[in-house]
Amino acid sequence: MELHILEHRLRVASIAKESIQLFTYGLIKLAFLSSKTRCKFFSLTETPEDYTIIVDEEGFLGLAESRSCLCVEAVADIAVLSWRCHLNKIMGFGGSNVPPVALPTAVASQFLYHISREPFIGELPSSEHLSVADATWLALNVVSGGGGFSGSQPIGVTKIAKSVIAPLADQNISVFMLSTYQTDFILVRERDLPFVMHTLAAEFTILRVVNGETVAADDLGITNGFVKPKLVQRPVIHPLSSPSNMFCVTSLDPDTLPTVATLLMDVMFYSNGVKDSVVGNEDSGHIRFFSFSLIEGYISLVMDVQTQQRFPNNLLFTSASGELWKMVRIGGQPLGFDECGIVAQISEPLAAADIPAYYISTFKFDHALVPEENINGVVNALQVSQAEKH
Repeated sequence: MELHILEHRLRVASIAKESIQLFTYGLIKLAFLSSKTRCKFFSLTETPEDYTIIVDEEGFLGLAESRSCLCVEAVADIAVLSWRCHLNKIMGFGGSNVPPVALPTAVASQFLYHISREPFIGELPSSEHLSVADATWLALNVVSGGGGFSGSQPIGVTKIAKSVIAPLADQNISVFMLSTYQTDFILVRERDLPFVMHTLAAEFTILRVVNGETVAADDLGITNGFVKPKLVQRPVIHPLSSPSNMFCVTSLDPDTLPTVATLLMDVMFYSNGVKDSVVGNEDSGHIRFFSFSLIEGYISLVMDVQTQQRFPNNLLFTSASGELWKMVRIGGQPLGFDECGIVAQISEPLAAADIPAYYISTFKFDHALVPEENINGVVNALQVSQAEKH
């Protein structure tokens, strides 16, 4: 198999829930007007605690040229989308069913003024509104049969548990995971790349992606200092919980994105989704979780079934079985970025049981999605592993 080192240099940040409106315009640019920016890797995940952003430098730094290419017409497009989203709420329409309505001049003028003054994320230092991880990250992608991730067979985090996740954990290399509908991205700190390559060179053909083409990765000169670790058990050491939501992992054709733009904006930024109705049913185990990724033109969505039902029929991609997923949340206190082996603690027992899983790391906690029918066995297996540490 091949291990591709993608060319994106990534930053990971957290936006406070109460501060999301300070960043909405910039995030809308990245999610819905990507053709007007240089950003090629963007992911936004909402959890009960915060919003986690993974974005390449082009999106994060807000280069002056990126701002200048957002012409008046593009800004007006955002204004129309936001106005239609506002009409959804005040007129009671669902999804993209708002009839065509002209944008009032006063609203357009106000929106244009605010968006022209809105700084990109990269121009803001860490503050009470925004926390930024101090490292630059690189994305790794395991593919079988060559080609880019878009054309490869999905591997799954449990399929790479023994070949990638565990060896990196054994060498005390921290990873940050992002599973999407299309593939799994393993994020490592840029400064750790020589050690990552040395660790995985025996298992993979390692290639770098340069200008969209794969080339042989240069040997970075790490030739000694590694001792092959003894195989040891890695017990789960963090608290686990399983929300009551059922989730789907899906995608949509980018050409249809404008059809559901107002609905997606409402879900991502302007409402609490269906959380309020669930609370009304006193389902205390339900949590807010939604993930949107736009990576090299491919869209991935993770949402619960209540949110999925808000979308038009036959728009979202689904598997033939219509498989649903349950979540295991990892962590009682924020996990941080320095501890090694957290992903391995979860993925290794799942791999041993041959249970597929998606895995999404966020700024504070980790999340594994497993098939609905396996959730009880998964929780039991992880709890057994957790008990083994005592």
